[in-house]
Formats: sequence, C-alpha cells, structure tokens
Amino acid sequence: MKRSGFLLTQPTNYKAFIPANLPPTPSISIDSEMQQLLQDATMLLARLDGIAYTLPNAEIFIAMYVKKEALLSSQIEGTQASLEDIFEFERGVPTKNIHDVNEVINYIKALNYGINRLADIPMSLRLIKELHAILLNETRGSEKTPGELKKTQNWIGVAGCNLNTTAFVPPPPQDAFAAMGELEKYMHNKSELPLLIDCALIHYQFETIHPFLDGNGRVGRLLITFYLYWKGLLKKPLLYMSYYLKKNRQEYYDRLTLVRKNDDYEQWIKFFLIGIIETSQSAIENIKKILDLKELHLTLLLQHKTPFSSKIMLLNKIFDTPIVSVNDIQKELNITHQSASKLISDFEALGILTEITGKKRDRKFAYYKYLEIIAEGTQPL
Repeated sequence: MKRSGFLLTQPTNYKAFIPANLPPTPSISIDSEMQQLLQDATMLLARLDGIAYTLPNAEIFIAMYVKKEALLSSQIEGTQASLEDIFEFERGVPTKNIHDVNEVINYIKALNYGINRLADIPMSLRLIKELHAILLNETRGSEKTPGELKKTQNWIGVAGCNLNTTAFVPPPPQDAFAAMGELEKYMHNKSELPLLIDCALIHYQFETIHPFLDGNGRVGRLLITFYLYWKGLLKKPLLYMSYYLKKNRQEYYDRLTLVRKNDDYEQWIKFFLIGIIETSQSAIENIKKILDLKELHLTLLLQHKTPFSSKIMLLNKIFDTPIVSVNDIQKELNITHQSASKLISDFEALGILTEITGKKRDRKFAYYKYLEIIAEGTQPL
C-alpha cells in the first residue's frame, strides 16, 4: 500500500481510491519551512481569538462573517448568489435566484447549528450527518439522501465524464463507511502531531473519502472551523477559509490530488497553513478597520443634532444589516415613519448611508464603507 492509499479495481472494472487511515506512515516530516508556517499560523490564530474580545457587539460581527463564509463556500460549488441577495432575503424581499440563496441560508443555519451543537456532543459522524441534512434541505441535491452516507458510487470530474474517464473516484460506499469510522476515531484519539496539522489531515481525508453524494466540499470546509473550535484553539468561531480556497481553487484541488498521486502530505499541509495565516491576517485587519469605522461614525454622530439614542441604535442596526429602508428602521427602532426618514436623511448627509435604488419610493440605503470591508471576494464566479 502507498502512504496515502491505493487504487482498487471494482466489480464493474473501474478503479476507486481507498485512502489509508490517519496518521500517515511514515509520519509527517516537519521541516524548517513547515515549522515556521506552523508557528506563524498558531500565533496569528491566537491574536485573532484575542482581538475578538475587543469587539463591541462581537456576535453581530461574527454573524456577518458567517454570512460571508456561507456565501463564499457556496460560490465554490457554483452558487451565483451575492451578499445583497442574502440581505434582501433576510428582510423578507422576494429574490430572483431563490435556489442559490437557499443554499447559502442553509449553510448559515448549519454553521450556527454546529457551533451550538458542540456544546452538547463532540465532533462525530453523527454531527457531520446532521450538518449535511441541514445543508441539503429543500435545495439542489435534496434528492441525494441528505444526512445519509452514500449508498451508490460517486465520482469527481468534468461534466459528461463517467467512472472510467473521470479524474477521481473516491472509495465505494462500504469502504467510505469504514473510512469515516476511522476518521471519527482519529479526531478523538490523542495525536502526536500539532493540532493545525491534524486539522489539515482531517480536511484532506474527508474530501478524499467524499462520503456523501452531494455537499462534500461545503461540509469539509465547515469541519475546519468546527474542529479548531471544538479543540479550543478558537474560543470564538472567527476563522473561515473559503475566501482563500476560492481564490486558489485550482491549486487547492491540485494539492489534494498530489497527496493521492505522490503520497505528498507535506505540500498540502504547507498550503493549508499558509491559508490559516492569510485568513487570520485578513480577519484581524478587517476587525481593526471595522473598529476604526465605528469610532469615526460615532464621532460624526456625536457632533450632529439628532437624538443620540436613536442614532446609536441605527448605527448598530446597519452593522447587522447594511442595506435598509425607512420602513425597516421604523419597525426595528419602533419610531414613527417621519422620525425614521429623518434619521436616514441625517445618515445620508454625514456620508454614512447611500441611497442605492435611484427611486422616489421603496428606496434602499447601503452602508457602503462597511460593505466594502466585509464584501471582499464575494462577487460570484
């Protein structure tokens, strides 16, 4: 057997890849380059976790990052929704691409569900199946046994390929079931490897097993955050790698393939650690930008002659929902339509909100400076 696994000819004459159990044998070679990446990634994760505690209304910030992660992870799979579509859906406005939006909304639900569920049960195959059921509920792929491991062979390749011509055939159902059992054991066993290397190996192994008929990529990306949160390396769920993986999508696929073809786990782990570093640095920079933006706009509002409590309530609201209407503010702040209209006009005059429809009725206003920070990389592919 090779270090990563082997190809096994199946009864109908196609070859499926059967992964070796973790940890790899021989063990991971941690050279000076990997050691430095590991130190940098660990340090930046600790900084990210620490800076999260300086955030006022940290849960609002986390909720926005969850939306962004859900969108990016879904876009990797071909979803064409945008952040604006998600905000419109949450406001109850009908959206034209509802199927794409539902996929993103399901990802948000799965992410929130998983974090809460980890308070009651550990990382497990049971939790993974529960997340999968939420992801595929009433969306494309809902006919592919949500929440259940595959019972038929799947494969990965370009449209129109088959089991004999595709780029990669993961293990068949019976082998995938056994491999997932071994992966669950590995997550619980005491490992001699650093936690971030274990996380890289677990993500690779899950994607190689490809245990579901659909949704494997999204579940695999969720597992990165959940595993680090479960192990206590993150106290708040703030690390989301989908932007890095979307930006380097072909390299991501190629490096997973290199493990299977050349037994080269080390190049994959280095790529993964660079992703942790870049993602952590980006999140830290964005938190600082958001704190500076809020301080700037608080100062502007303090100098303006309108009721301060309402101004603060509206500022907090647009950090949660950066696209609003007068009616939204009237309902949210429980004030008159005239007061809501005056508040938004004041925010416009100060350059905080910008009208985005060009209409005289049913107007919407965007908190553009905040959206520019949050929306990096979210344009559909």
